[in-house]
Amino acid sequence: MMENSTWEQKLNVLTHVLTYPTTTPPLHSQYFVATQLPCYLNWDYPPLLCRHASAASQPLLLKWAFSQFLKRVSRFGLPHTSWRSKCPFQQPPPLVLAKGVEEARWGEEERRQYVWKRLRRKRLGSNVNPIIPILLPNLLLFLFLFWDPIPLDET
Repeated sequence: MMENSTWEQKLNVLTHVLTYPTTTPPLHSQYFVATQLPCYLNWDYPPLLCRHASAASQPLLLKWAFSQFLKRVSRFGLPHTSWRSKCPFQQPPPLVLAKGVEEARWGEEERRQYVWKRLRRKRLGSNVNPIIPILLPNLLLFLFLFWDPIPLDET
């Protein structure tokens, strides 16, 4: 459990992860994190190096492998992207750029062109004539004014 770790261990791991961000951690990094913190199934590397690895580690490995399979199937095999992947000018740059995002170029002219391209982009939404959403409900209300579905005279 995470409660078994001391604050010093948590701080060491946090410092390590923040100073060496990567999607494919090397073996020494995995070993360091595994010795400091307990293992979880949502990690990207197998729970081979866990402190609590015992003879019952085979079901843990199967669970981890199945969870990795489900993650990849849900993304159709595409790399994991997040909100950072869509921000090429963020520091440090994202590890995996989202599809359709170009790598950041830091020259003055390139940044100006990037901003103009973003400003010229079409807005999100549908291309419906603005008269239609106003006119149709008003016409329906107007129809109900003249058409009486329940007549009051029953003669």
